[in-house]
Amino acid sequence: MFVKICGLSTAETVATAVDAGADAVGFVLTRSPRQVTPDTARRLATAVPSHVLTVAVVAGADVAAVRDLVRDTGLRALQLHGDYSRADFDAVADLGLTLVRATSYEAPDLRTGAYGEDLLLVDATEPGSGGAWDYAMLRERGLGDGWILAGGLSADTVADAIRQSGAGGVDVSSGVESARGVKSEALIREFIAAARKAG
Repeated sequence: MFVKICGLSTAETVATAVDAGADAVGFVLTRSPRQVTPDTARRLATAVPSHVLTVAVVAGADVAAVRDLVRDTGLRALQLHGDYSRADFDAVADLGLTLVRATSYEAPDLRTGAYGEDLLLVDATEPGSGGAWDYAMLRERGLGDGWILAGGLSADTVADAIRQSGAGGVDVSSGVESARGVKSEALIREFIAAARKAG
């Protein structure tokens, strides 16, 4: 079970996620309550061991701006979140990063690799809202390998969501927060433990 903790902004929460066994940690570089600067992302990522994927998360920025955002961060993956096209993914393919396509379950071509991505992240229609949705609809969709479930997950809900959806990975942000944009080290540990037990 692949586990990604997203929207991290402090050295303490990054260390907690890594220590608890996260496979990936995400840093939001565009407008969000969880946004960090590229300099902060680079500083936080330097403490992350190589076996944990460091992910630049962007939404609503054109690909030229995205290239500038991620160029000097040292992050090893790029997550384009939202209405990005196949052409947008082609435009960043030369960066040599693991590419993550994060999109709504209502998006077209909802299968891993359809846009040249390495990982497909399937989210609710309102990313970051923390709202649960009908995960079971994904089980029969034929999404392929390497897809990750997001949206409305917490330590209390993740096991059931994995069972319903058949996901091979999970991503959480608001579900491990004590307040909007503020991560809880205890909730991060509880979430990872629950996901591991379920997977």
